[in-house]
Amino acid sequence: MQSLNWQKSTYSGDGSNCVEIATTPTTIHIRDSKTPTSPHLSLQTTAWAKFLSQLQC
Repeated sequence: MQSLNWQKSTYSGDGSNCVEIATTPTTIHIRDSKTPTSPHLSLQTTAWAKFLSQLQC
């Protein structure tokens, strides 16, 4: 398995309660920063884009 480059949002503040993402060309990986060794969610990039389009900022 390839090594993933996990990133937190710049909106995370102190970084203690965050969702982290790692991207590959076809997949977005999502995990809880408090439990980085736990299983994580993986979505196709099209599903992630649809999810983001539904957020209201």
